[in-house]
Parts: sequence; C-alpha cells; structure tokens
Amino acid sequence: MLKQKILILCALLTLAALLLWFKIPVASSQGPTLIAARVTDALPSQDLNSALWQQATALEIPLSAQTVTRPMLLETNVKAVTARALYNDQQLAVLVEWADATDNSQMVRIQDFRDAVALQFPIVEGLPFVCMGQQGVNVNIWHWKADWQQDLVAWQDMNSVYPNMNVDSYPFAEGQNPAPSDYTDANYVPAYELGNLMATPHKSSVEDLTAGGFGTLTSQPLDAQNVQGHGEWNNNQWRVIFTRNLTSAETEDINFAEGKMYSLAFAAWDGANNERNGQKSTSEWISLQIGKPAPVTKVTTADTITATPPSPQEIAIPLGLIVVPLVLVILVRTLMGKDEEPSE
Repeated sequence: MLKQKILILCALLTLAALLLWFKIPVASSQGPTLIAARVTDALPSQDLNSALWQQATALEIPLSAQTVTRPMLLETNVKAVTARALYNDQQLAVLVEWADATDNSQMVRIQDFRDAVALQFPIVEGLPFVCMGQQGVNVNIWHWKADWQQDLVAWQDMNSVYPNMNVDSYPFAEGQNPAPSDYTDANYVPAYELGNLMATPHKSSVEDLTAGGFGTLTSQPLDAQNVQGHGEWNNNQWRVIFTRNLTSAETEDINFAEGKMYSLAFAAWDGANNERNGQKSTSEWISLQIGKPAPVTKVTTADTITATPPSPQEIAIPLGLIVVPLVLVILVRTLMGKDEEPSE
C-alpha cells in the first residue's frame, strides 16, 4: 500500500512538472468576445453620442471585488461595465459605460478618491494572472481618471473645494489660482521641472502604465503617454472613450492588427466607496477581436493569400493536454499492476 501511494505521488509530481514544461494551464475558460467594428470615418474619440457607436455590438462584462492581495475591499460598487469598440486604418477606440450614483472627479483633499476605469492587455502571447500580470509576462494598462478629466476642463486646487477660503499670498503665482505653469523656479518645483507625470499639466485623462505583478505598476515615460481619453458623467452613469493608434513604437505597449484576437480585462473604481489602488472591481479575461477573423484557407488566384501556419507552441499545448495525461495513466496502471502481482 505504501509503495502504491508513493507511485501515485510521483505520478502527480511528474504531471505537475509536465504541465509546467508545456505551459498548460490547470484550468482555463474562453471568455466572451468584444468585436471591434471597422469604420471608414474618423473615430469618435470625444463624441459619446456618435451614431458610429451603434455599429459596434455592446458587450456587458461582469466585475467583482479584487480579493487576491492587499489592499482589498470585499464590497465594491461597480458590478459590471458595458463596452463597445471601433477601429479604422489608424486607430482603435473603446467605449466603456457603467452605473455610478455619484460624480467623484475631485481629488484635492486627502479624504477624496476618484472614479476611474482601466483596460489591461497582455503584451506577449499567453494569459498572465488577471490582476496586474506576473513576472515575465507584463501587461499594458490604460487607466482613465475622473479627476484628470476634470483637470483638462479647469485646473483643480484648494479654491475648487473651498471657494471662500482666504490666503495672504501665493509665492511665485501670477494670480490667486496658481497652477504648475505659474511656477518658474525649479528649486521649488523639482518634480514639475523633471517632467514627472504626476506634477505636470495633463494632456490626456488616461495614464499609460506597465505592470508585471503586484507592486510593479509603473507609469510609462512622459513622451510615451500615447493613449487619449474622454469621459462624462450624466444621469448616474459614466461613459468613457479610450483612443490609441493601432500600433505603437513603445516596447511596453500592445499593438493591434486587423483580423487578430487579443486578451482584455477591465477594472473600475468608485471613489464614493473609498475605492483606490487594489480596492477595486475587476473582470476576468475576455477576448477582443479586431474586425473579422483572418482567413484560414488558401485562395488560388493571382493574389494568393496563405494562412499563417500555427507555431510549434500553439500546437504543443493541445497535444500536451491529450498525450501527457494518457501517458501518466498508462504508467501508473502498469506500475500498480506489477505491484499487485502475487509473489511465489
């Protein structure tokens, strides 16, 4: 009996090693697919009511509280988002909508937290951990922030929250409502002088980031911030548009091509519920299809199109799923059979 247990344990360890070698997930599922509709016109990067959005099929994606790592909040408010996607020859646009009873676009006081939503894409093939990726498999994150959106309309400062406050003077400021552009002495504003994204006037309401696991979230350099955003809150609902070129020269950016499918995940924060950082709602991975799938058959015409053959890694995973368990079952049964043979 002891020998039997040892053999079973060895078989399980061998199976785990082979699954790791072939990069076969222990459990996986194919999520829903968001299909980006092709349009010939310019994308409605700031027009939430454009008729072009009706050409894209809306997809509702369920969200749940992030409960894997701290900081976490067991009860988050955003239960689902609805997404649509459009693309043309140059750009991709994604419209995200969700219910929110309050507009939290001010984050001047330390007790205030913003509404926000983010899209996440694996940079390389394969599905990393859905919360911030993992070591060796980075993710590209587009993080829209309601307060950044408001800053593009009018710079927010203490006067925005306390309009009747009174001060003697603002050093280095030209007027009574100082903004970073009012400061000229680098000794007093070193972060602004060095081009720190958090200290400079926002050119977009979206922050372009990279992560490779918990604690690795990193903002891309100022000159690499190439995602545009536009959001509006109305009738207890946020509607946000993300826009970026299909291709990017940045190594930490996702690139898109027509006919290809990509993995995508969502996250959302409700500032009124004190949600921030890891205290958020997240989705599972879904698929993003850019237009129609690529052709898979040969066309025997003058302009012959040949489908790209699958890579060895693409073949290895399905073969491994069939062959590895079969070999292990045969091996275990053979060893157990020998062990049960009566001795003379």
